[in-house]
Amino acid sequence: MKILVIEDNESVASMLEMFFIKEGIKGEFIADGLEGYNRYKTGEWDAIIIDWMLPGMDGMTICRKIREEKSSVPIIMLTAKDSESDQVLGLEMGADDYVTKPFSPLALMARIKAVTRRYRSNRQGSEENGTLKTNHFQINKDTREVILNGEAVANLTPKEFDLLYYFAQHPKQVFSREQLLEHVWGYEFYGDERTVDVHIKRLRKKVGTPNQPFFHTVWGVGYKFDEVVTTNEN
Repeated sequence: MKILVIEDNESVASMLEMFFIKEGIKGEFIADGLEGYNRYKTGEWDAIIIDWMLPGMDGMTICRKIREEKSSVPIIMLTAKDSESDQVLGLEMGADDYVTKPFSPLALMARIKAVTRRYRSNRQGSEENGTLKTNHFQINKDTREVILNGEAVANLTPKEFDLLYYFAQHPKQVFSREQLLEHVWGYEFYGDERTVDVHIKRLRKKVGTPNQPFFHTVWGVGYKFDEVVTTNEN
């Protein structure tokens, strides 16, 4: 596994380097945002870890530019910002995960393994998965294209696509936030359920309507995907 880390905090970079060596991961560490972005373009990476605040080019800009190039390489953002608005911004720019400082190195390693495992699985298993069709959606896992009622949905982040695909595979089944973290993100719950809530909110805005949100809250439990029309969804 080869991971690019764009992080200007020496202590954080040193800690990650130590754990990478232990896990047999080849890491490349760059402290400048612009230099890190240019290095991304010249290499092949299993994942990219990006700090939010960087000299040269900030992490949000790097993430946005990578996604504009249609790259689906997993991106994990590192930041001291932990408000929901900051998290929404990071995810909207295309990050697959969002880890606030200070963080547990073991928890971060679990997330790295999860996003890279899912990325490889999508690439290797895409031919047999084909297109998933529902009453309103056509979701192609090969090309990661989504058609909603005959119109292309072009603004989904990689993780929003993964969440939509998983829900569409299990219509009307209720999932807790912990279950979604495990099955879509690929790691056990570490304490921040807001990641799921943020993605659900964004998907409702991007593909849903007030009368047909597709993603329904099951109070006290979690969420379910249902294409039924409703007039009382909160």
